[in-house]
Formats: sequence, structure tokens, C-alpha cells
Amino acid sequence: MSEKLYNSVFTNHELEVIMRRFIQYAALLLIATSAHQGCCQERKPGRPNILWITCEDMSPHLGSYGDSLVKTPNLDRLAMDGIRYTKAFATAGVCAPSRAAIITGMYQHSIGAQHMRTLKLSTVKDAYPPDYVGYSAVVPEYVKCFPEYLRVSGYYCSNNFKEDYQFEAPLTVWDESGTRAHWRNRQTKEQPFFAVFNLMVTHESQVWARAGEPLLVDPAKVNVPPYYPDVPEVRRDIARHLSNVMTMDQQAGAILKQLDEDGLTDNTIVFFFSDHGDGLPFVKREIYDRGTHVPLIVKFGKQWEGMNPGVPKRGVVDDQLISFVDLAPTVLSLAGCQVPKHLQGQAFLGPAKASPRKYIFAARDRMDSEYDRVRSIRDKQFLYLRNYMPEKPYYQNIAFRLQQPMMPVILKMRDEGKLNDMQMMWFRQTKPVEELYDCDADPLQFKNLVDDPTYRKKLEELRQAYDQWLKEVGDLSSVPESEMVKQWWNGKSEPPKTSAPKIHQEGKTIRLSTDTKGASIGYKFKWKDAWMVYTSPVKADKQDSIYVEAQRIGYTRSEVVRVGFGDQ
Repeated sequence: MSEKLYNSVFTNHELEVIMRRFIQYAALLLIATSAHQGCCQERKPGRPNILWITCEDMSPHLGSYGDSLVKTPNLDRLAMDGIRYTKAFATAGVCAPSRAAIITGMYQHSIGAQHMRTLKLSTVKDAYPPDYVGYSAVVPEYVKCFPEYLRVSGYYCSNNFKEDYQFEAPLTVWDESGTRAHWRNRQTKEQPFFAVFNLMVTHESQVWARAGEPLLVDPAKVNVPPYYPDVPEVRRDIARHLSNVMTMDQQAGAILKQLDEDGLTDNTIVFFFSDHGDGLPFVKREIYDRGTHVPLIVKFGKQWEGMNPGVPKRGVVDDQLISFVDLAPTVLSLAGCQVPKHLQGQAFLGPAKASPRKYIFAARDRMDSEYDRVRSIRDKQFLYLRNYMPEKPYYQNIAFRLQQPMMPVILKMRDEGKLNDMQMMWFRQTKPVEELYDCDADPLQFKNLVDDPTYRKKLEELRQAYDQWLKEVGDLSSVPESEMVKQWWNGKSEPPKTSAPKIHQEGKTIRLSTDTKGASIGYKFKWKDAWMVYTSPVKADKQDSIYVEAQRIGYTRSEVVRVGFGDQ
């Protein structure tokens, strides 16, 4: 492109395209720099639709990532037309803490959302510690779910359908969240949307739940990692999981087809990613690469290809480090929103794009009934882990995972002494305080380099960077989980309740407030409507009444307050 500029050989058509893209980018930049802190400008025209297609429990098993056994034509086509990120990582190797980081742009352990499954949703026996009390994480008062900022600006936000954020989402987060949520339900075709579709078929549970479905991958052809015994049960589970990936690709293709049918492909930025690594034993829940490394593809519709000048948007392979805490600020950046200063992530696209990361971080805490505490830092080549409970074994006897068909077989072989040294690595009874791995030379991360003097300088660098990061973001696992909840609840046996909203009417102007700091206030004039996000006084022209409810994340909701204007 620069060569053409110097030689002045643009055609008139090319100049028109360049100017149109420049104007689009400049408009978005103006929106971002003039917006109020933490929110977007009111209903600016000409903003991109943003579509997230996410899946569960899947490492980069796509043809575009080099997997020749799995056939994923729809997502491969998306990668061919977009940007394929090769070093994107979750902040946890399990879904709920990972999703807490995604929806808030904050590291889960910095806001109290680090322990797996806080709301006690699991029905598996013995899935929780004795006398466990479920709770909704009480995040700091300034923390919001980022779609709320988009809704304030006029975006239609839909989630289909999983939330699982470690807390009950306030009523103000989504226009709709459920199995029928869709961009097609927005008020007008001109309204920009942020739509999320969560595809469940690749989830860990589907390995056994779909065991009777036809396999799309031949078990004889799968690659068995060296930390598993090569037995039929293991091969079948891997083949089942990869078959589910192929089914997921078909489901993703159906969503992309709907986008095309609606004439929205050119005006939409599409993201695809998984919530963490494969849902297989010694992979899921780990914060080694196999548990946190995920596929991430972003495709710009033609109308928005110029949002990052000088960077092609088709068939790009990008090796910058991406963390899940970066997704929220990136979407806000693309939508023309000011990125709130409290977010711990950084935008990697759009007007607020930051310099590439030097490090990414991850955390492991309670997994169902089993406690552990591990933290990690990774640069492009090396991974450093710190084990805060080195006296605990690597393997955890998690009831939910025992439903995997391969698990009883592996445990029986362990007890009979039939596993080799590599396969017994999972069953080590203690852990070192520190671990260091060269991820290029040792992609499975089994050769600990902590005591190798050759890597002393790298070890010291990562130690120092880790300590600085933890100092900046904090870590609520420094106290027991029960004590953390006790502090949130002021020593009581139940969470605080959000104060009832107050309605102040001056003629046709309505002002709303609540005494609970950090609470989001939702309102609507008709009960059947979605809750709108209150940010400033509203007009009550031609309205019979107003309904108002408030909620701070982690608190119980306030009661609904209704005022009938005809009653006064």
C-alpha cells in the first residue's frame, strides 16, 4: 500500500475506497476520544455489528490451525477471510472463572470469581466441599458486565444462552439472554447489535452424553498424547470429542449463514473462540498451554476492514499474545466506546488498540470439591507457574470428571502399575513451588527448567514480572474462600440486598437512584419490555407508569418499584 502511495498509481475507485475507510476510522476515533468514562456516546450511527460465536472446552482443533484430521470448513473459511490469532489464552482452564474474566475484563481472582462454580449449579454428588454455601461473587462496586456499556450507547445485546459468570448477571446486562436470544429480535434493522452464541456440543460432558452418536472421526487415526495410555477407551473419547468439534463447526456455519441471509455480513465483525482448552482429562482445569491455549479468529465485514489502517484483514496470521481479559476492551474499542480505566485487559483492535502484550497470566483455584492455588505467567516462549499449595498432588478426584469413559480405565491402570513414567506424571503426590517451561522445545510442558542455570535469567525475569502483576491486580485467594464470602456478607448467613430504587418525578422528568453503591438500575415503562439501563433522567411522555429495579453484582436484587403516573 505504501509503495502505491509513493508512486501515485491509485485508480479513482481505489481512492474512493481508501477515503471511505479513512472516514469510518476517523469517526470511530472521534467517538472513542469524546465518550464519557466507562460508556459510549448515545446512539451514534454507522457502527459495526459485533457477533461472537463461542464454543466450549476446545483447544485449537481446526483445519486452519493445522489439524488435518478434523474437518471444519466453516471456521476455516472464516479464518481465511479474517485474522487467525495463534497465541490467544484463557485466564483459567475451566469455564466459569474464565467467563467471569471475559464478561468483566478483570482477572477472576482480583474480583472474587476465581473458585469454580460458586452458585452451586452442579448436581453431581460430592461436587462441593462439606458445608459449602453457594454465593454470587461480590465484585468491586466499579465493576460492570461490559455489554451494559454497549446497551447505554444503543446497541442491542443478546446472549444465546450460557452465562455462568460466577455471579447472577444484573437485569441490565442483556436485552435478552436465553435460548431464543438473537440479533433478529432487535427493535429495528438499523440498530447495531452485539450478539453472542455459545455452542455447547464440544463441552466435556458431551463426550459421554453423545457416546451413542455416530463418530465422524476414526478412533484408529487420532493422535493419543503421551500422557494417556493408548487404549481403546482413550481413543474413543478423543474421537468423540473431535467429532463434536466437527458438529460445532456445522452449527457455527448455520449462524454465519443467517448473518448472510440477513444481508449483515459486510457490516459485522465476527469473533470465534473457545472458552478454554479441551474438555479431556489432564487438559481441562490445567493452566498449562493445553488447558488455556484457544483458537481465536476475528473477521471484519467489508465495511469495517479499514478500522486498522495498514493491516490487511484477510488471511492474516497474528502471533501477538492475547488474554481473555482483552476481549471486553476490544469490543468496546470497536464499538466506539471509551475503555474504562479499571479494566485489566487491553484492546487489541479498533481505535483504542494498545501495544502488543509482553506477558499473559492465568490462575487455578478450587475445582468443584478440590482446593488448589496456582498462578502462571507466559511470554511468547516460556511459561512460569507458582504453586501455593505444593503439598497437594496434581491429580484431583473431581466427581464430574469421573464420568469420562476413559477415567475409570486410567485409574485402574494406575492402580495396577500399568502406566509408564510419562503417564504417571499426573499422579505425582507433591508439586515444586515453581515450574518453568520452554513451550517451543517442550510443548506439553513436562520438563521443568527451574533448576537449570541456563535459564536463570529468564526465571528471574518472569518471577519479577509475576510479582509485579500480582501486586497490581490483587489476589483474593490469599484468604480462605469462606472468609472471603464472610467479609462480603458482613458476617451474616446471606448476601446483602440492593437498596430499593428511589423515583423522583419533576413534571415529565424522572430521576432514579439507589443507596447501594455500584448498583445498576434498570427501568421500563411496560412490563413486557426489556429492562433499560438508567444513566440519566428520562422522559415519561405518554407513559402510564414506570417499573424500576436495582442490583449490585453479588447482592440480591431490590424489589421492583412501580409508580403509576396517573396515580398522582
